[in-house]
Amino acid sequence: MFKAKVNVTLKKSVLDPQGKTVLHALESLNFKEAKDVRVGKYFEVTLDGADRKKAEEKLRAICDQVLINPVIEDYTFELAAL
Repeated sequence: MFKAKVNVTLKKSVLDPQGKTVLHALESLNFKEAKDVRVGKYFEVTLDGADRKKAEEKLRAICDQVLINPVIEDYTFELAAL
């Protein structure tokens, strides 16, 4: 069994209005050190099986087909055996 931690972010070329809203809120609260904010999503997925390579392949399929919009989002993941 494996546990995956998946981080989904907007591609650099995609505007992030939610990130801009958070940045403005930080500035209004006097957190002037914050210069940019990008908002994303985080998923934890538990996968059955003993073969790490097959688990990675299955996780990529899950991400590409369900968790992300490949037109505007990228993802990274960490996979750990349980």
